[in-house]
Amino acid sequence: MERTAPVSLDQALASFSERWSPRIVTTVNDYDVRVAKVEGEHLWHTHEHTDEFFLVLTGELHIGLREPAGERTVVLPRGSVFTVPRGTEHKPYAPVPTEILVFEPTGTLSVGDRHEEVPDHVDATTGHALS
Repeated sequence: MERTAPVSLDQALASFSERWSPRIVTTVNDYDVRVAKVEGEHLWHTHEHTDEFFLVLTGELHIGLREPAGERTVVLPRGSVFTVPRGTEHKPYAPVPTEILVFEPTGTLSVGDRHEEVPDHVDATTGHALS
């Protein structure tokens, strides 16, 4: 994917309505910059070989984390960023309609390398191109 013009995040987000189904807005080196609309629960999953960066554009995102010290939840209001370290089991949850930007290596599955059963409302994808 080669982008030679600016991409409006507002227009990119307006181009689709599916939840938990990220769209690739651009690439940086070997990384995808993806936007997604999310609401409700994702699933517990782990990215064994990469961190996962989240930026909350609108709404609020909660991320459950299972760490050696125990389980905890981080709450990300609009404008917040958080990086889930590689190998950390995590479960995103959005209590209200939320829009996020995710930064991770090209080809990374949205459900990670290890995960629980994928529910019907979650798109197991490496990201979709913008229409």
